[in-house]
Amino acid sequence: MDLALLVLRVVVGLLIVSHGAMKLFGAFGGPGLDATSGGLHSAGFRPARLWALMGSAAELIGGVLFVLGLLSPLGPVAIVAAMLIAVTKIHWPKVWATQGGFEYALVMLTIALAVGIAGPGALSLDAWLGISVPPAVSLVVIILAALGYLVGMATSAAKPTSSSPKAEEQHAG
Repeated sequence: MDLALLVLRVVVGLLIVSHGAMKLFGAFGGPGLDATSGGLHSAGFRPARLWALMGSAAELIGGVLFVLGLLSPLGPVAIVAAMLIAVTKIHWPKVWATQGGFEYALVMLTIALAVGIAGPGALSLDAWLGISVPPAVSLVVIILAALGYLVGMATSAAKPTSSSPKAEEQHAG
């Protein structure tokens, strides 16, 4: 079980980290922060740059915590929050990723949620360092993430303007 959790954390976490780096820094041929902001602006997010920073940082930092199995469940919560916005606001109602849909984001969300519930396993920094996030802190972070999601949904006026699957892929989930 611990090896399975490690494999999931490393593969999914590194993909999420890379996704965040693409959006923040233009790494790996990604759009960078300006284009990510523009994409979120076209999806109705205001202020778009703030939402781009928060979403990209959630992916980058959440992904790093997820890979390392450090401070669980904070990494999974950050990933779930970012992917939930991607599913419901950016890619909805299309399903398949090849058509600009939410398939990829939903898979990442589901894996992060499952690992967040199960814990990072014995092959994690949490286990090796003998640390754990207090349940009250986890609850506060979960509530803040949920509030962030609700504020994002409430303050983003328009449905996404779907120019192309490639353009949507560059700026969300």
